[in-house]
Amino acid sequence: MDVDAAIDVARFLRAHPPFSSLPEGEVARVARAAELEVVPAHTTFFSEGEGPVQYLRVIRRGAVEIVDGGRVLDLLGEGELFGQASMLSGFPPGFEARAAEETVCYRIPAEVAEELLGAPAGLRFVARSLLEPPTDLHLVAREPARNLADQPVGTLLRGRHVVCAPGTSISEAARQMTAAQATCTLVDLGAGRVGIVTDRDLRTKVVAGGLPADTPVSDVMSAPAYSATADRRAGDLLIEMLDRGLRHFPVLSATGSILGVIEDVDLVELRTRSSFYLRQRISVSRSVSELVTVGAELRPMICSLSDARVAAANAMAVYSVSVDALTRRMLELELKRLGDPGVEFAWLALGSLARREAVPSSDVDSAIVWFDQRDEAEAKEALLELARAVTAGLVRCGLEPDENGVTASDPRFVRSLDSWQRVARSWIEEPTQEKALILSSVLVDSRPVWGVHTGTPVADTFRLAESSPTLLRMMARFALSHRPPTGLVRGLVVEQSGEQRGRLDLKRGGVLPIVDLARWGGMAAGVTAASTVERLRAAGAAGTLSQADAHTLEDAFELVTNLRVEHQVAQLRAGQEPDDYVDPGQLSPLMRTQLKDAFRAITSIQKGLSTKLRLGSVESVVG
Repeated sequence: MDVDAAIDVARFLRAHPPFSSLPEGEVARVARAAELEVVPAHTTFFSEGEGPVQYLRVIRRGAVEIVDGGRVLDLLGEGELFGQASMLSGFPPGFEARAAEETVCYRIPAEVAEELLGAPAGLRFVARSLLEPPTDLHLVAREPARNLADQPVGTLLRGRHVVCAPGTSISEAARQMTAAQATCTLVDLGAGRVGIVTDRDLRTKVVAGGLPADTPVSDVMSAPAYSATADRRAGDLLIEMLDRGLRHFPVLSATGSILGVIEDVDLVELRTRSSFYLRQRISVSRSVSELVTVGAELRPMICSLSDARVAAANAMAVYSVSVDALTRRMLELELKRLGDPGVEFAWLALGSLARREAVPSSDVDSAIVWFDQRDEAEAKEALLELARAVTAGLVRCGLEPDENGVTASDPRFVRSLDSWQRVARSWIEEPTQEKALILSSVLVDSRPVWGVHTGTPVADTFRLAESSPTLLRMMARFALSHRPPTGLVRGLVVEQSGEQRGRLDLKRGGVLPIVDLARWGGMAAGVTAASTVERLRAAGAAGTLSQADAHTLEDAFELVTNLRVEHQVAQLRAGQEPDDYVDPGQLSPLMRTQLKDAFRAITSIQKGLSTKLRLGSVESVVG
């Protein structure tokens, strides 16, 4: 590499860690040794199980996917390194690395890179880069930015682990490992001591060594195995794993009992389950088929958020913005295929997605608004074709449209801004029109997720509702139409017939009464597009609800949504389709009591509102 090129490489490297903390002379030495590598899209840099990686690569331009078993775990971009774990450990890589698009890398030979990364500062960088999640999107999505390096490894254990006695035969140990889909077996030596046999041991010591299948595992195990206590920091443990060239660490309790085994892939995957990486992969999907594959990660993502003890409100927000990203990319792909519709427009999320309160069972409610004066029939035809293609693509991703037809693929929900505003004003002025209350509720919960837009143009029309006593009065009655379930089985009303007989509907009985009250309270306070909690706080501040009632509803909403997300995550883990029906008999006595108290409090607030506004009966007004 000539002098000018080496200077340019050094300048680039110094802008990225770990080179940014190295002396200039060290960076210059690395730059002189670097080789430029231009790789076409979809080219594999190295495959899982190949010989140890011989080059450290730094991405200058493009993107690299880290793949395990056909599943993309990570997407790396400009300035990021890859290949370091295999290089430092001397083991074959546990992943495949391939170019997501045409990618330019600087390839640094192992002898140079090992000196750089083998030092303590380099090892700290490797551990930190694998474990620390990015924070910018976390702030946008309300997803807490947790430093995974500080998590105790005992909380990161997952899956089954295999433990056998020293006299267990190799064949029996291998059978147990296969049944548990484990990559090692631990050998209990007693007195808090443990040995380990890995799949690599089986290949190199047993198969290659020609040992008989009845050989005891004690003959091939590594003992005593390096182990960690459950309270050990994940970051510290990963540094030690890299330093010692190990991929498995038994985890023991304070008394020496075996709790499980942590693998380097467990630590790496923790970071790659975040919504940040899912959104990155969505953004570079090149076809609807690729997007469908990525979309399959939405549900595992919410399970991972649950594992990380993320609050339900945050998990719902993260899930919702991830669906937004999927919708945007689907629109981009279909626009490229179908061509420009010739009109500026925005795609609106409606309902729970608009409030960022969606869960895996949620339907996808949507609409389209366009902004110029093109012939209405012509514009609607072009946008409906697009909407139907996008809706069909989202269905392939497991995101079903609203069963009542509130979707952009329905002509009723594709309108110009002027048309939306006219119809909204007509509902405000004459709320007794058929379905005016239901449709007003739908449109108040609208938020643009793609296209030309400023603010929330359709929902903002309903700020006029603040000066429409008739509409607000009818919206208040609408808010009383969903009654919390109190009074029957174990103090809770359950379904009396059909497939869900004996089960409690958390959505209809718990979520909707609060959402409806919050929507009415927000509209009365002049607040339209917002989350349920934000509306409750605005209603409390404006006095449309008392501060005490607003706080009570917020607490009840937190209780019900936490249970709702927990219930759906359990269903996903069991391979079931998520729903909102729980068996009261399966709830703890404490949870049943808390739900009963919450539902009674909601009912009391509804009755108080009915009395205050002189609404009379709180029976349904929706027919």
